[in-house]
Amino acid sequence: MTAAGVHTAESGLAGAHAEVKAEIARIDTKASLLLAFIGVVLAGAATLAKDAKPSILAIVVGAAGAGVLLVAVVLLLRAVRPNLSGRPVAGFPLWATLTGDQVRNVLAEDRRGQDIANLSRIAVAKFLRLKRAVDCICVGGALLVLAALITAGGAL
Repeated sequence: MTAAGVHTAESGLAGAHAEVKAEIARIDTKASLLLAFIGVVLAGAATLAKDAKPSILAIVVGAAGAGVLLVAVVLLLRAVRPNLSGRPVAGFPLWATLTGDQVRNVLAEDRRGQDIANLSRIAVAKFLRLKRAVDCICVGGALLVLAALITAGGAL
C-alpha cells in the first residue's frame, strides 16, 4: 500500500471509530432524556387522575397507557445498560483481564477495525431498543390522552 493509501486508511479508521463512539454516546443521551420525559408524563398523569373522577373505562385506558410507558422504560434501561457478560473482546473489559504487559502488547496492535465492528453492533442494538421505546412512548401517550378525553367527555 502506498503512503497515501496508508494515510487514507488510517484517517478512515480513525473517523469511523470516532463516529461509532459518538453514536453510542448520542443514544445514551437520548435514552436519558426519554426516561426523564416518561417520568414527567407519568407524574403528571397521576396528578391529574387523582384530582379528576375518571370512569372505569378511563382508568383502564389510562392504566394501559401507563403500562406501555413502563415497557418503554424497560427498553430504555436495557439500551443504556452495559453488557459486560461473555468473553471481553476489546476496550476496558478486555484490559481488566490482562496484566500491564499484556495491555501494552494489545495496544501495540491496531485493532480498530474489529473494535469498530463490535461497537457498531452495540450501537445498532441500542438504536433498535431506542426505536421500540419511542414507539411505546407514542402508544402510551396516545392512550393517556384518550383516557383524559374519556374523563373530560364524562365530565360534560
